[in-house]
Amino acid sequence: MTGPPLHPWRLVLASASPRRRQLLEGLDLAITTTRTDVDETPPPGLPNEEVAEHLAIRKAEAWIGELAPDQVLITADTTVLLDDLLLNKPVDMEDARRMLDQLSGRTHRVVTGVCLRTASTTQHFSDVAHVTFRTLTEAEIDYYVARYSPLDKAGAYGVQDWIGYTAVERIEGSFYTVMGLPMHRVYEALRALPIPSSLPLL
Repeated sequence: MTGPPLHPWRLVLASASPRRRQLLEGLDLAITTTRTDVDETPPPGLPNEEVAEHLAIRKAEAWIGELAPDQVLITADTTVLLDDLLLNKPVDMEDARRMLDQLSGRTHRVVTGVCLRTASTTQHFSDVAHVTFRTLTEAEIDYYVARYSPLDKAGAYGVQDWIGYTAVERIEGSFYTVMGLPMHRVYEALRALPIPSSLPLL
């Protein structure tokens, strides 16, 4: 019986997101989770399209643990852009309702930035998907905000939740980018990592 066609890196996910862990588990690699806390306020003048990748890098830099030669630290951040407006995590339920009302009947961009760090290298990238919502009623917005957890999600919604099932008309790009981790890009980045000479080649 053979393993996946990828060097058996041990992944360290620096995120409290159960969604990102679930996605990484799909690679069939060993994974542990840890936390890193950073100020997620973007610096003045940074283009909104670059915020997610900037924060992913910041999270990787803030992690103070030691990485073994076969470990890869993965950090990520997701932002929602409605035209030129950056929608990060809502501050309260009313803010969540306001964001969902803004997204209603519109197409927005979801940008997920990722940083991969090993004991010797760091690489980072971002991926963009366009998401179109049908028009939402006030009752639908109220239901979602009351039943689910919009406060920990950029743009106040999770595409894997009820609102994703009922409101998303179209996605141009990767569904997993919207969910919080562009898995096709992560896989390619892991494939491209140099294997340290101290590790056996498979």
